[in-house]
Amino acid sequence: MQRTHKKKKEYIGLSPYALIFRGQKKIDSVVVNAINYSLDTLKEFEVTKPEQFDDLKNPGTSSWLNVYGVDNVKLMEILADKFKISNIILSDVMNPSTRPKFMEVDNHLYINIKLLHKSDSGVGVDNLCLIISNGMLVSFQEIKGNIFDPIRERIRTHKNKIRKSGSDYLAFAILDVVVDHYIYQIGELGERIEDLEEQLSETFDKNLPEKINTLKKELNAMRKIIKPTKEMIITLAKYETDLIKDENIIHYKELVDNINEANDLVDSYREILYDMLTMYHTNVSSRLNEIMRLLTIISVIFIPITFIAGVYGTNFEILPELHWKYGYFAMLGVMALVVLGMIWYFRRKKWF
Repeated sequence: MQRTHKKKKEYIGLSPYALIFRGQKKIDSVVVNAINYSLDTLKEFEVTKPEQFDDLKNPGTSSWLNVYGVDNVKLMEILADKFKISNIILSDVMNPSTRPKFMEVDNHLYINIKLLHKSDSGVGVDNLCLIISNGMLVSFQEIKGNIFDPIRERIRTHKNKIRKSGSDYLAFAILDVVVDHYIYQIGELGERIEDLEEQLSETFDKNLPEKINTLKKELNAMRKIIKPTKEMIITLAKYETDLIKDENIIHYKELVDNINEANDLVDSYREILYDMLTMYHTNVSSRLNEIMRLLTIISVIFIPITFIAGVYGTNFEILPELHWKYGYFAMLGVMALVVLGMIWYFRRKKWF
């Protein structure tokens, strides 16, 4: 599970708009892929030199520029020059710890959101930035991945809405995949929680608290991402800007329903985990009470027969039963009657 981000001391006092990478490098070299398309044309290529960015400015087309890796300052300066993107936005792109948010600067709509994925240590979190302008979408990912391959395939094979609806619709499609991935990851975790809940009702496992705490950590990591994302998407759906066309506003409002579903699932599973922990402690208390009751009954049964044995274990010379031929058997009989009588009484009172 990714640990909470801490601001490094060397970043304190720096200009918030300086193009300085303020994160942990996750990719060896930056890779830039581009798609330029219209209803009838499609061109897909990897950008290896600055001149290729000019191929994305064809009139009547839309472009998607995807950048893997956000630590290359020179590339950011080229993007700022080629597409007139403000340093206010690009400096934010180079700070992966930024909270989910959006802002409009110089005819560019900037959206910052987090990607969730499974990792060896639990839940992995990566930053995703989208910059929307007329006819252009620039996306930044910290690492390479295939999460958006279905969207690329739709652009390649479908000459329909995604090709003719512009960069604002493409941004919606990407955000929709991100939120759907939230729901999928929560569902995967939810199956493990439900399996553990069934196990709790069937058997007693002394390692259950440790398992619950592991699931709680993963769920809380998701919750820390989804809560601010929900706030951002709700505000974005209400935001008025020329960069989101009227016919596409309804799609952004659909995102609100999806992120609310993800948020509700997180809250629901969080309550289930707390209930499971409470139920476990209740079961432990009940088992302890059962053990204490059994030990108490055994102790109470042995008190009178211990008393009898203690009386006849004294060192007085005059104990009439000591010289009686059947004294020993009589003592055992009395002990047996006392034990049986007490057991009968306890069962009548339904103490066990």
